[in-house]
Amino acid sequence: MTGKERMLAALERREPDRVPVWEMAFNEASIIKIGRFFTDDLPPLKFASQMTMDEKIKLLNTLFTFARALELDGLTSITLPVMEKIDDVHYRDGWGRVLYIAGEGEATSVGGPVTGPEDLKNLKIYHPQDMDFLMLMAATGGMGKDIAQVFVQPGPFRESWSLLGSMEKLLYYYIKNPPFVRDLARIATDYILEVIDKAAALGADIFALDGDLAFNQTTLMSPAQYRQFVFPYHQEIVARAHERGLKIVKHSDGNMGPIMEDIAAAGFDGFHPNQPQCMDIGEVKARFGDRLCLLGNIDCTYLLPFGTEAEVERSVMDTIAKAAPGGGYILSSSNSIHPGCKPENYLAMVKAARKYGAYPIAV
Repeated sequence: MTGKERMLAALERREPDRVPVWEMAFNEASIIKIGRFFTDDLPPLKFASQMTMDEKIKLLNTLFTFARALELDGLTSITLPVMEKIDDVHYRDGWGRVLYIAGEGEATSVGGPVTGPEDLKNLKIYHPQDMDFLMLMAATGGMGKDIAQVFVQPGPFRESWSLLGSMEKLLYYYIKNPPFVRDLARIATDYILEVIDKAAALGADIFALDGDLAFNQTTLMSPAQYRQFVFPYHQEIVARAHERGLKIVKHSDGNMGPIMEDIAAAGFDGFHPNQPQCMDIGEVKARFGDRLCLLGNIDCTYLLPFGTEAEVERSVMDTIAKAAPGGGYILSSSNSIHPGCKPENYLAMVKAARKYGAYPIAV
């Protein structure tokens, strides 16, 4: 089977020939650290936002090089919108959001174009541009059709709070002004639907809806609030992805237990990353394995940064035994391969997946 065939089979909860291996994200530093095992033609170690175009191309080529060498089954792309530089760590995007580029390279909204309901009438709606999808176009052109192309986009909850510049502000309005919350979700969802259309047209196979809805203890909002303010928009997004021929995965860190039934009911094909600190993947498999493909669970908080290669192998073996029988499991870290992860441990994870992941799974 090809990598694409494996990923799609798993998302349909069928058994491929072996457990697929994919990763939600590699940071620039992680790409370079892993890339050193496969090539000497590396870009300088800095954020992509600070790279020249030639350096960005070299970074992507490094990612493609080790993806081929490791025979990864899926490759992730994100939007790369043109941003206006404010200072060394702040940028402004097409929505007018002020984004802070943190130490790990992830952009976080710290100032939005909306401060309250009165601003919506003057909000300039941003529509996705072809140039925003350069990474996806490079991936489809550079990697061919045998690897699954996964496109990641923040969901309506994250897009809504980023327009306000603060998650706390959005949760405040959950109580104080529910119609305003729904207006924001409508704007965010309409944008996401446009992104789905463009990603599908440019060769994406799978759509991953990013944006945490929980922390380690429980969800960020009550189940009732999720059902009122997020669930209907999730249903719309899932329906559009399926209309465009895409599989769709929901990503959220944290303890999603209180709303996992809703995630399945919304129609998502898969759930990522089943964070091991607060979700037992064996229990999730028992409850939802007939409706959701499970992805992730290999700890990137302690194990991949600080563990031994033998400990990584053991974790992969245990996770495959719990989650892979019968199909419906894709192996990845419990979030992403961030700069703190040892490249040797990532390579050990992939190697262990090949060692223990051949179907039928021996439990």
